[in-house]
Amino acid sequence: MNAAPAPRHARLRAPELIGKGGWLNTGDQEYTLADLRGRIVILDFWTFCCINCLHVLDELRELEEKHRDTVVIIGVHSPKFVHEAEHQAVVDAVERYQVHHPVLDDPELATWKQYAVRAWPTLVVIDPEGYIVAQHAGEGHAHAIAKLVEELEAEHAAKGTLRRGDGPYVAPEAVASDLRFPGKAVVLPGSGNFLVSDSTRHELVELEPDGETVVRRIDGAESGGFKEPQGLALLPDGRVVVADTVNHALRVLDPVSGAVERVAGTGKQWWQGSPTSGPALSVDLSSPWDVAWWQGKVWIAMAGVHQLWTYDPSTGTVEVAAGTTQEGLVDGPAGEAWFAQPSGLAVTGDRLWVADSENSALRYVEPAGSGYVVGTAVGTGLFDFGHRDGEAGQALLQHPLGVTALPDGSVAVSDTYNHALRRYDPATGEVTTLATDLREPSDAVLVGDDIVVVESARHRLTRLRLPEAAVRVDAVAHRTQRAATEVAPGALRLDVVFQAPSGQKLDTRYGPSTRLIVSSTPAELLVSGEGTGTDLSRDLVLNPSVPEGVLHVSAMAASCDDDPSNEYPACHMHQQDWGVPVRLTAGGGTRLPLILAGLDG
Repeated sequence: MNAAPAPRHARLRAPELIGKGGWLNTGDQEYTLADLRGRIVILDFWTFCCINCLHVLDELRELEEKHRDTVVIIGVHSPKFVHEAEHQAVVDAVERYQVHHPVLDDPELATWKQYAVRAWPTLVVIDPEGYIVAQHAGEGHAHAIAKLVEELEAEHAAKGTLRRGDGPYVAPEAVASDLRFPGKAVVLPGSGNFLVSDSTRHELVELEPDGETVVRRIDGAESGGFKEPQGLALLPDGRVVVADTVNHALRVLDPVSGAVERVAGTGKQWWQGSPTSGPALSVDLSSPWDVAWWQGKVWIAMAGVHQLWTYDPSTGTVEVAAGTTQEGLVDGPAGEAWFAQPSGLAVTGDRLWVADSENSALRYVEPAGSGYVVGTAVGTGLFDFGHRDGEAGQALLQHPLGVTALPDGSVAVSDTYNHALRRYDPATGEVTTLATDLREPSDAVLVGDDIVVVESARHRLTRLRLPEAAVRVDAVAHRTQRAATEVAPGALRLDVVFQAPSGQKLDTRYGPSTRLIVSSTPAELLVSGEGTGTDLSRDLVLNPSVPEGVLHVSAMAASCDDDPSNEYPACHMHQQDWGVPVRLTAGGGTRLPLILAGLDG
């Protein structure tokens, strides 16, 4: 006998949808919630810089197709970075990531604030009568939402309040071009041709040295086909390793024969608790974004879990090399360091450079004793970004996706959201600007005295002469426009709200099925409460002498189907990381609720 559905909270009317940027994917039609009455509405609060948001887009595709006549998914684009508030950037992102539902462009976070959202991504389910029935933060909730949708379909069909039919989605017109949102590039030995990851079209494209004439297209169909490929790196034997990002895999291309084979990853996304080392074809990966050959191995920028991994072709194995899966900026021994969506790699001598995109930082890894250590050259953390040259300690980047080694030992940074190519010189500790007026540069490669930039949002390669002098730009600095949460100094109760989805229960067969990790920036903000535990609630004490900072909270819960007759119930992982800006004020709150799944009431 199936378990009864969990009782629902008091009915809460959904706030209206507001966004100054207007609507996309609707044929210029604007919508209100009243227009959608009778349909099940799922709001997806996302921003296109966020890898977890991209994961959720993929998670929702099956639900979107299966329930197309009853469910309307609406993406509410809620920017973190200044660039993401530009309307054309949102238009580009909707095409780049093949979003096939309406999107409300909300550059001022008006709807985000109305729904009291605290994290990217967050999903809100609204029933056919216009009431909020569920809220989920993070990834891994597709199964629970699918079950809830079936319950709502049955309930409202019986009440006569369900309206079936075509949804408001209107596909935009396709645009012809040889490349569409290319990601990374390498120069092939011998021919001098460029190999480019043509991400939105799920192909690799080989171009002649002019960077324009197409030689061939490679879809990798014989090994399962590429899906939004990104990073490319030459192996010592002349083959090319490809970060097959949305397939959560590495593939290797033989440029001579055109043969493609999968060498790492299962095709499934890595989740907490999965193996972190072992035979490469048996271990899950998570959105590998770039690759580089260094110290006899392929190093992988594993954007989806904020880590660096390695793949050893000689042994056919993978393992974690740096990072804890915690999102943030922490230097030190590789196993203790924090990254935030590493997305670009380059090598100079004994140093591996990392474009750490969500931190707007340039990081590096170098040998230390029997292991490795992680350092930061440019950047301060998740919430500070901008375009400012000068001494590296005060210089600013904005969501860089690529880094390129230059002949003099310095590195060029594809400063993606600043539409610029920047340079960091380790010898002087200075940051300068090499070029501006690019459009979302995501990578660059050296060709003689030139540097060829992948202009992702202009769908082309652009050749530049490396300038002898830096370009002068007006300095700008930004903090994320998310409002800080006002909390009282001293005692603060942290509650992560998690209600197991209908028909499921917490999986306690092998011990606690929940985990909570808490830390802060600066570290002095927390007097007590830092660390790891299994209870989703915790009493914190905030230092009254620290006026503001960020609370880093990571929560995980595992739930399984609640059917006593099933010996092997299906289990599901729910997880989310929050970076919560807080400001300490005498009249601030003494409780901080964060919703992982359910409704806080």
